[in-house]
Amino acid sequence: MCISVFMWQAHPKYPFLILSNRDQIYSRPTYPLAWWWGEETILGGKDGLGGGTWLGSTRNGRIAFLTNFREVGTLPHPKSRGELPLRFLQSNKSPQEFAEQVVREAHQYNGFNLVVADICTSTMVYVFNRPDRDNPSFSLVTPGIHVLANASLDAPWAKAERMRQSFEEFIEEYGESDFPIKEMVEKLMTNRVKDEEWMLPGVQPREREHPLSAIFVETEFASGPYGTRSSSALLVKSNQEVTFYEKYLDLNQDPKQWKDKMVTYMINER
Repeated sequence: MCISVFMWQAHPKYPFLILSNRDQIYSRPTYPLAWWWGEETILGGKDGLGGGTWLGSTRNGRIAFLTNFREVGTLPHPKSRGELPLRFLQSNKSPQEFAEQVVREAHQYNGFNLVVADICTSTMVYVFNRPDRDNPSFSLVTPGIHVLANASLDAPWAKAERMRQSFEEFIEEYGESDFPIKEMVEKLMTNRVKDEEWMLPGVQPREREHPLSAIFVETEFASGPYGTRSSSALLVKSNQEVTFYEKYLDLNQDPKQWKDKMVTYMINER
């Protein structure tokens, strides 16, 4: 499961900033941060199985990110949730127009949280297809700090509250100074503290939820090794400069190694 903390329209230097961990089974093929298709249009990591992404951006100021919603039952033949951020990044629709379209199709997907944003119009929308799959909803995201784990936006899971507190302390420490991106990721996204049993959400069995209750996950399930495969930071400055940083686990190396990549670009005003 994954977690993201983000700040929207609440800082004089950074109108948008997100830190995100992607947790996945190690055997699922994944490609690290890169411009897709050899063209500098869509930037993000790529799910090698479903073909989508969990966090991506474009040169024209579009950003999309996704987490799964933790639930017991799943659909027998769902569409890949990772296609939703990709579709928005490829689209010319406004965040609201895209959200309206997704809501009409939401029953075809297992539970998800989707956030889509247009930096150029200062618009961000949150789309949610649980807990009532027959009545999915979307709403504008308000300015401030938000946490998205595997429940609805800003749900007070203990893991999410730890993430919020550490993020707020970091922001307060640096104030209006430039944020050290790599240090943010190392300090905030590698927390291995797990919940006490009474703090767990109780959606799934304890033996599954407990190892997933850390911000940085590293565990073993019956299906194989599972954990945080990448930690990302995406920052947009008020001058429209975007910095996208990813620290990722390279499983093609023996032993496996952590590597990183940083890309900086300017948003093209439309």
